[in-house]
Amino acid sequence: MIQDIFPSQFSNAYDANLHPEAESVTFYFQDNKLLVRLVNGRIYFPYWKEFVKKPRYQYLFSINDTTFFLAEEGNLPIPRGYSYYPLRDLRKENRGASHKMFAAFTAQHLRNWYLQNRFCGSCGSVTIHDIKERALRCQACGRVIYPRINPAVIVGVRNGNKILLTKYAHLRCIPYYALIAGFCEIGETIEETARREVMEEVGLQIKNLSYYKSQPWGIADDLLMGFFCDLDGADTIRIDKNELVRAEWVNRENICPQADDFSLTNEMMMCFKAGKDRECRL
Repeated sequence: MIQDIFPSQFSNAYDANLHPEAESVTFYFQDNKLLVRLVNGRIYFPYWKEFVKKPRYQYLFSINDTTFFLAEEGNLPIPRGYSYYPLRDLRKENRGASHKMFAAFTAQHLRNWYLQNRFCGSCGSVTIHDIKERALRCQACGRVIYPRINPAVIVGVRNGNKILLTKYAHLRCIPYYALIAGFCEIGETIEETARREVMEEVGLQIKNLSYYKSQPWGIADDLLMGFFCDLDGADTIRIDKNELVRAEWVNRENICPQADDFSLTNEMMMCFKAGKDRECRL
């Protein structure tokens, strides 16, 4: 999955006193696109030293000995050879080492949170960066705002030697299949979310729900939690057409992988295909 970057080591420990060095990676977003340079199918992020006019910045995290910073958005002259690309396009073309895509996804998650919380939601005053932890603080009313993480589930529904595969309506242009997925609602356990999403999207009852593993997913600010389960009762699928354009039972041997190995969904599908879904664990 995208976060599996071993032997590289990711550290998100917050340090308000860190400043960019010449070869610190500097993420610069504009209109939900990231500034990168593509050379022979490989992705490169700009270093701090490449910016002639230095932007205001915020420390994000480190991978190995490299520090990563977020540049404040504006009319900054961009380094020569760089262009803006949507992260979804970079993922689709699978450009770059996995740790680079993980860094970009995580940077976008933090960038979205910083951008959406420039003002206090309680009193409307300007927020500032906390000096001790990764948080934004309102100087006027004292409200503290922490990074938003949306809990969500991915559910592999088994029916003997088959698993339920879907295609989502809002992603109809994407050719590959996925599993049932959805966000946790207020007052709901994550297990209840799994059961509700399966019922809402395909009209099926499930049993034997078992946790598989989790994944941070910066594109949608999610923390995804994967479950396998078994069909309980009739196998007739009733699609919620507002959510799905397709849902069907697919035999293990007929499952096709997604275009890359970044997602928890793909790993769960391949785990089932290999017949290891009842033994695959952390």
